[in-house]
Amino acid sequence: MKNFKILVLIITGIMTYSCQVDPWEDIESGDWNNERSVLSIKFQNQVGQPVIERINDETGEIELSINGDAVEDLSAISLEELVLSYGATSNVQEGENLNFENPDNSAVLTVTSQNGKTRDYTIKVNSFTESLLGRYEIDNLVLYGGTGPEYGGGAVLDLTSKPWIWPEGQGPEAELDNYLVFELGGITAEGNTYGTVTNYAGSDESYADFQFVLEPATDVNNFYRKIPKGEAEWTRNYTTGTITFTFPDGHTTTGTIEAAGTEDLGNGLSKTIENMAFAFNLNGTDDWDNIYSDYDKFVKRPRRYWIEVTKTE
Repeated sequence: MKNFKILVLIITGIMTYSCQVDPWEDIESGDWNNERSVLSIKFQNQVGQPVIERINDETGEIELSINGDAVEDLSAISLEELVLSYGATSNVQEGENLNFENPDNSAVLTVTSQNGKTRDYTIKVNSFTESLLGRYEIDNLVLYGGTGPEYGGGAVLDLTSKPWIWPEGQGPEAELDNYLVFELGGITAEGNTYGTVTNYAGSDESYADFQFVLEPATDVNNFYRKIPKGEAEWTRNYTTGTITFTFPDGHTTTGTIEAAGTEDLGNGLSKTIENMAFAFNLNGTDDWDNIYSDYDKFVKRPRRYWIEVTKTE
C-alpha cells in the first residue's frame, strides 16, 4: 500500500510538471520586449559619427553629415549599417536607400520592438565639405617647454627666437616661407577623411633641420618635424578630433587642428593662436639639473608645439 501511494505521487508530479508553461516561452515570444532604439547607423559617404537622441517613447532624432563632394544629390543615400535594440526591426533595411532631397534634408526611419511598439526617428542630414582642403602659409613655430613651470621653469617661445641654438641657415626660419597644400583622397569606412599633403619648401628651397647645436648637440627632429617634407598622407579623425600625418617611411605623427584663440597652459602661461595651428603634445622628460636652460626647454622637456598657419586658398 505504501509503495502504491509513492507511485501515485510520482505519476501526479510528472503529470503536473508536463502541464506547466514552458519557462522560455515568454522570453522567446518577445511579449516583454518594447525596446526600439537605434544604437548605431551609417550611410554611404557619411563623415564622422552620428548624434542619436531618443526624444520620448514615440520619437527620436538622428543628425549626421554626408560628404557633399562625393554625392551628386541626396535623393538616394544608401543605408550601409544599422544596429538596433535586441529584437527590434526597421522599415528600412541595410542596402536600401533613403531620400533626403527635401527642404529639411530629412527622412523618417521607423523602428518596431518585438511586442509591436514603434518609434519614428527623424534623420537630419548635413552636407559636409572637408574644411582642411586648400593652401596654407606657415606663419610661425612655437614651443611650450621647460621643467618645473610651477617654479618658473616653463616658457612659451618662438623657435626662431634663439637662432644660436640651431644650424646657421637650416634652423626653424627655413620653414617660415613654406606652404602646405591639402588635397582630399576619400573617406574611410569609419567616416574619417584622408588625402595628401604637400609641404613645399618655399622661395629658399630648403627645410629646417632641427639640430640643437649647443652642448650637448642633439637631433630633435623627432620633436619638431611633425609635418613631413614634400608629399605625404593625412587622415582626419572626427571622433577623436585629431589629424595624423604619415611619412614616406611609414611612421606617423598625430596632433589637433586648433582655431584662433588663447590656450591657458597654467602657471601664468598661455598661447594665443592668431588664425589656425596644428598643435602637438610632446613627450619630453623633466631635467631638474638643467632647469631654466635652453637645453631643458628645447631638448629635454618640450611640452607642446604649434605650427601656426594661415589659409590663403
